[in-house]
Amino acid sequence: MRADEKVLIMGEDVGVLGGVFRVTDGLFDEFGALRVVDTPLAEASIIGTGIGLCFRGYRPVAEIQFDGFVFPAFNQITTQLAKMHYRTRGRVNVPMVIRIPYGGGIGAVEHHSESPEALFAHTAGLRIITPSNANDAYWMTRQAIESEDPVIVFEPKRRYWIKGDVDTGARPQLGLHQAAVLREGRDATLLAWGPSVGLIQEAAQVAAKDGISLEVIDARSISPLDFDTIEASVQRTGRLVIVHEAPVFGGIGGEIAARITERCFYHLEAPVIRVGGYHTPYPPARLEEHYLPDLDRVLDAVDRSLAY
Repeated sequence: MRADEKVLIMGEDVGVLGGVFRVTDGLFDEFGALRVVDTPLAEASIIGTGIGLCFRGYRPVAEIQFDGFVFPAFNQITTQLAKMHYRTRGRVNVPMVIRIPYGGGIGAVEHHSESPEALFAHTAGLRIITPSNANDAYWMTRQAIESEDPVIVFEPKRRYWIKGDVDTGARPQLGLHQAAVLREGRDATLLAWGPSVGLIQEAAQVAAKDGISLEVIDARSISPLDFDTIEASVQRTGRLVIVHEAPVFGGIGGEIAARITERCFYHLEAPVIRVGGYHTPYPPARLEEHYLPDLDRVLDAVDRSLAY
């Protein structure tokens, strides 16, 4: 916002309160009400207004307070925001960023803990990213704001309080849509994004105690997906386990499994295995731990893959 006066923040309680997760804390005091805009509780209006601001040369960053609140704006996002550049034969850009806290693990209820990334990834014209650590959160958000295309940033709620070093002076070597190999391994590849990245890192550490070498990849981007990095890893390990909080049925993991099966058929030593949420509405807080993937379910998937 200091670098570009056309960048502004808008959303419910993003101003004086600083956002329900305090992500925008302090911005209202520095930039004022004209650039940090507290909106009504009307998600369709937030996105529709943002699209209009793009037409006037602004770069709005809209916050949707919780993942489940985005659906009143689903029409604006999928039929207007995603299509405008194509509809105008490239004459109009809509450089809008939509920040959506998502995922579980915070003891909330439905509409506050879901993972709807697959619903948006199916719509062409949207870039979709999800950082899993502090440095990526900083730089990927900046890269998203700099993009000429609309970008949805799914921010994993359970990772908000994870501390990490952020180098604000050095731009990252990875592009916005490149996956990151966090740990090299030889026996199988673990792939996750956003809230599940910490889980697969823990699984790799535990498996190493039993002599199992797991490669760990953070996808970082949902659309487009960096299939080249995933393919290169699976060609080395021969196995792939995908972990995400969203239900397995119809999830992004299914698309990855299909593509990797097509691209790595002669390298695979086992079927691609997916670990995720169940095909049910998100449960009450007391049942959350039974719904979300955990260490035991991930390690069981690894064992099943290695058993082939």
